[in-house]
Amino acid sequence: MQQKWDERYKDPEFAYGKDPNLFFKEWLPKFEPGSILMPADGEGRNGVFAAQLGWKVTSFDLSIEGQTKAMQLAQEHGVTLEYLVEDLEQIQFERETFDAIGLVYAHFPALKKSLFHQKLNDYLRPGGIIIFEAFSKSHVHFNRLNPEVGGPKDIDMLFSQAEILADFENYEVLLLEEAEVLLREGKYHIGKGSVIRFVGRKAAQVV
Repeated sequence: MQQKWDERYKDPEFAYGKDPNLFFKEWLPKFEPGSILMPADGEGRNGVFAAQLGWKVTSFDLSIEGQTKAMQLAQEHGVTLEYLVEDLEQIQFERETFDAIGLVYAHFPALKKSLFHQKLNDYLRPGGIIIFEAFSKSHVHFNRLNPEVGGPKDIDMLFSQAEILADFENYEVLLLEEAEVLLREGKYHIGKGSVIRFVGRKAAQVV
């Protein structure tokens, strides 16, 4: 998997463009800047956007090529971010470290995605925010019609609203929807697709 992403990101052109995901761009400014964790941040387009808004950004991804491109993009915009080359399975942070988590097309192996979401939940403080957009199970249809729209072909790696509610059951739901979108993100997200969008606030712990 690491080799796949290194191959994709070593191209001088940014695989998914330099601009942030539109849903992330719409929602992140609604919240007071603090510390944000950006798993699977790739070439850093979303982490750099968060840093431009004044967030303290910690990004990570499998790809050292992605890290190189992210640091290049951060320099272009005059911001800084911490970018770790790590696998979510191995990475460790202190509990309740972050004020927000951005999960933008962070697709994980089917048997591990709920476990990974639970792990990330531990790193978010009570009252913290998750902003999530990823391909829905309905996206398989769009991927067959147009492979250029991207996304996993394994339906079990895709998401449903029910899965999100189960994985983040301790959250106040600010938004949860399945939507058809027209993607224009670099050369790997081009065309019509189906996504799950979720914004949630982690509930305070009951004493």
